[in-house]
Amino acid sequence: MFSAELSLLIRIHTPLIYVIASEEERAEQVICQTAQNLPSPREVVFYDVVRGLGTEGRAKNNILQALQLIEQAKPTEPTLFVFRDVHRRLNPHRCDEAVLRQLRHLHRHLRRTAHSLILLSPVLELPPELQEEITVLDFPLPTADEISLAIKNMIPPEQLRLEAAGLSQLVKSCLGLSLDRIRQVLAKCLVQYQFIAESAIDLVLQEKRQRIRQTEVLEFFAPSETFANIGGLEHLKQWLIQRQQAFSDRAQQFGLPHPKGLLLVGIQGTGKSLCAKVIAHIWRFPLLRLDVGRLFGSLVGQSESRTRQTIQLAEAIAPCVLWLDEIDKAFAGSGAGMSG
Repeated sequence: MFSAELSLLIRIHTPLIYVIASEEERAEQVICQTAQNLPSPREVVFYDVVRGLGTEGRAKNNILQALQLIEQAKPTEPTLFVFRDVHRRLNPHRCDEAVLRQLRHLHRHLRRTAHSLILLSPVLELPPELQEEITVLDFPLPTADEISLAIKNMIPPEQLRLEAAGLSQLVKSCLGLSLDRIRQVLAKCLVQYQFIAESAIDLVLQEKRQRIRQTEVLEFFAPSETFANIGGLEHLKQWLIQRQQAFSDRAQQFGLPHPKGLLLVGIQGTGKSLCAKVIAHIWRFPLLRLDVGRLFGSLVGQSESRTRQTIQLAEAIAPCVLWLDEIDKAFAGSGAGMSG
């Protein structure tokens, strides 16, 4: 859990923490709440180039000066300093050397204090000089419980025309979206229909397709293929029917693990992609297609960033079927220079 991990890092006086969060406002709320729940509560001071440092607004448009001011903080007043958008100064290809050097100075200085510096950013940009000094945390997308609470807080009871099963389906369809996006699509539904019903699920799925498309790596499918479209492969069909039961409440109570993965090997045209679509349809899970070739970027750290984003999104949407198409691309060239 993010708040528990952050709390632990603060209590052991971790000097530099990098939080990757696509939802800045929600992440800041959790950081503030975590700071207040510590055995020794911390004050939280924010900085960005527009508003400056803290309520006094010091060091506007000057990140280096703001970082230097941290060294002057009173050691008797434990503080969390949260800096927004510093990643623009830490890009490995155009890193600000002065900011980099000051962060390394702060790493030494803050270890002797109860202060911590949190770098809050939607992406991870980290030069090699800071990889040992900075601890990285991923701020997760909202869970099903958080989404359910947000829906109940946002929608008046008389406008929420869904039974328990329908509400559960709506919550599941929202997994993988930020709370802001969920609020926007539900507000759109209210404006169009004046209430939230089954039609809201379709709008949410459209928004999810848009969100996934923006990753440039994943594609969202709504599969409709069935066993009737597959010729042969009787053992696979039997396995799919049996393993479908592993997702039931009874199976979870018994402790039966979920299926972890399935490797389909064959030449083109033998139905591997079709099987992936059938699995998603039979198990009634969303289908995410990952083109492994798109994971690799030309810039340093881009491949790692895309992989991290893909895994985080798939975990947020889970349970789902993650279809790794043409996985052999990931191993292209791996045997270069090796004798066979």
